[in-house]
Amino acid sequence: MVAMTPIRRLLIANRGEIAVRIARAARDLGIVPLGVYSDADREALHVTAMDEAVRIGPAEAAASYLDVDRILAAAHDLGADAVHPGYGFLSERAVFARAVRDAGLVFVGPTPEAIAAMGDKVEAKRRVRAHGVPVVPGYDGDDVALERLRAEAARIGTPVLIKASAGGGGRGMRVVENLAAFDEALEAAQREAKAAFGDDRVLLERYVARPRHIEFQILADAHGNTIHLGERECSIQRRHQKILEEAPSSALAPELRARMGEAAIRAARAVDYTNAGTVEFLLDQEGAFYFLEMNARLQVEHPVTEAVHGLDLVGWQLRIAAGERLTIVQPDVVARGWAIEARLNAEDPRREYLPSSGTISAWEAPDAPGIRVDAGIRTGSEISIYYDSMLAKIIAWGADRAGAVARLGNALDATRVEGVATNLPLLARIVREPDFQAGATTTAYLNEHAALLDPGGSGDSDAAFVLGIVATLGDARSWRIGGVGIPIVLCDRERTLSVLASRTGSDEAWALSGDLHGELTFERRAERAVALFNGARYAGSARSSETGVEVEAGGTRTQLTFAEPPRLGTTGSGHGPARRGKIVAPMPGKIAKVLVRTEQAVGERDLLLILEAMKMEHRIEAPLAGTVRKILVEPGALVAAGAELLEIE
Repeated sequence: MVAMTPIRRLLIANRGEIAVRIARAARDLGIVPLGVYSDADREALHVTAMDEAVRIGPAEAAASYLDVDRILAAAHDLGADAVHPGYGFLSERAVFARAVRDAGLVFVGPTPEAIAAMGDKVEAKRRVRAHGVPVVPGYDGDDVALERLRAEAARIGTPVLIKASAGGGGRGMRVVENLAAFDEALEAAQREAKAAFGDDRVLLERYVARPRHIEFQILADAHGNTIHLGERECSIQRRHQKILEEAPSSALAPELRARMGEAAIRAARAVDYTNAGTVEFLLDQEGAFYFLEMNARLQVEHPVTEAVHGLDLVGWQLRIAAGERLTIVQPDVVARGWAIEARLNAEDPRREYLPSSGTISAWEAPDAPGIRVDAGIRTGSEISIYYDSMLAKIIAWGADRAGAVARLGNALDATRVEGVATNLPLLARIVREPDFQAGATTTAYLNEHAALLDPGGSGDSDAAFVLGIVATLGDARSWRIGGVGIPIVLCDRERTLSVLASRTGSDEAWALSGDLHGELTFERRAERAVALFNGARYAGSARSSETGVEVEAGGTRTQLTFAEPPRLGTTGSGHGPARRGKIVAPMPGKIAKVLVRTEQAVGERDLLLILEAMKMEHRIEAPLAGTVRKILVEPGALVAAGAELLEIE
């Protein structure tokens, strides 16, 4: 007999959009939401979403959001009777769940024993394999000596995947294509796993080429009832990080869905799982599926399941934790419509999507039928180097996949975020790419559509200029007479672009010739503009002045200046002064490792340093061959963006 334990005051041991989301669900059930914050989050949105909140330490996660004692002290000080860990941070730490339970509080999640079993990837594979769930061939033995791992990698064959045993979310993972690079990849995976999870053990798996990433949402109560709520497809990923997720998947016929759902339930029962969780699979090109891992927590992408099943998963987490029975049975679980989620991240497309930081100077979320936005930011929010780069999730629902895709595209166009660089342009391009619209997605999608990632190749290098032209043509002070052969010359720091613009029938339809050639249409509301040029869409803000146009698109601000029109067709090719030989930090972060020494000869693209920022490792490579003359940092040092790291001659 499971005792009922009413929850009245809930401590939400997390930050950002998920803390706001959990607070909303708590209030819907009459539960008081309580929060915590670090020094970096004192003015954060999630703090204002709580009835009460307390400081738990400095900005570094290890001394605040990852400090079990501080979290429990906050729960005590605020009079909480339950703790919800959200996702990330302590959500999959068995020691935390056990400490919450030992403190006499309700942990909103699975048992510590289930977390420990599924958090250890080796143990998880052994458990589910014993319950008839197919797993990816590989090596998960206890002997993790270098020589043994080398031998097992050779046996498995390339490509081979190194994966953190205690990991998740893409941390501590490396794909090895050539065994000559195995040692370096192993060291990097172990170092990243240690930093992220406090555990550097790894396992090896055969790397399945071009699979789909399919996961099943599980709900299980403490009375022995376990169901799945269908699948989500999360195949579009970069650096093993999901970018877009949808429910259901276009790849699953009813029979395959039933088999995978049954396997997901068996996996959950293998560890006596309770509460909400997700069982992840790889689905290969032949229709075979393999257990990947089980996330013993709420998932970032849970809103798409909520949208197609009409359920509040966080609400069910709280009800199950309080001892309630599930009132849903498996035959009642039927998806209605389609939902797609896009993760809006603080990433700089012009710097290989490195995380970006700064102050959100403007934030406008889309507001339309079928659109939901879960955000952890507002205008004025500070985006720091200490936490994950996700800013918000934009979710679109439609009666079918085409309707959901169309709504998501329109919602992304209506989204405005300024002050930090974001992946918003990438998201907008993906949803309009033909293979995505056809549902032809695998984990290799972005590798096979690399032009989408390349700002230059995808046309993003012209985005500021297109919006600058729109602002110029849309300025009521300009071009009052006529509308044929209007010269516009705009310059940024790197080039000059010259066009002639002519009206084609309306104030918003123009033909461009010169450095940009084609038809331009646009809609403009105050400083906000959405333009369509040669089939590509551009959205942002543009402010005209007597000297030029300031454009902000995708989180990147560009100052364009007017110039005297040169001969049509010429373009500037100058670049700013090169900092030849000076290696600088591409973003703020911590130096994880220095791999060279003074007076060492290096070749172009040789690895020099490892920079750790926003929970990920970033390789700093030599831009030229030469000799290391100065090393200005050491492991553990915190550096600002643009800080000099070393010099090469």
